[in-house]
Amino acid sequence: MIIDHPLLGPRDAAEFTYMGDAKLIDRPDPDADTAAQDFHDYAYLRDNPAGWHQELWFHEAGDRSWLVVTRNTLTHEISKVELARDVARSRGRNK
Repeated sequence: MIIDHPLLGPRDAAEFTYMGDAKLIDRPDPDADTAAQDFHDYAYLRDNPAGWHQELWFHEAGDRSWLVVTRNTLTHEISKVELARDVARSRGRNK
């Protein structure tokens, strides 16, 4: 599988480590009334979708960047690759 890195161009997937669902970018609010349950769900509950899914990938054997890869889990087709920092900022995370 080839991942088209936004800064470095096409790279073999062997350079990357799959790190899970891109929803992990959206950490729960620690000050919320439901913080304990929210963090439990955040840490332990995962979906196993069939079809299009946003995933976190870490470029371990390269520039050590984090990417959000939109990939079809059935065909491994990749439709979009973005820097995770850009995705986080678009979701309102500025830290």
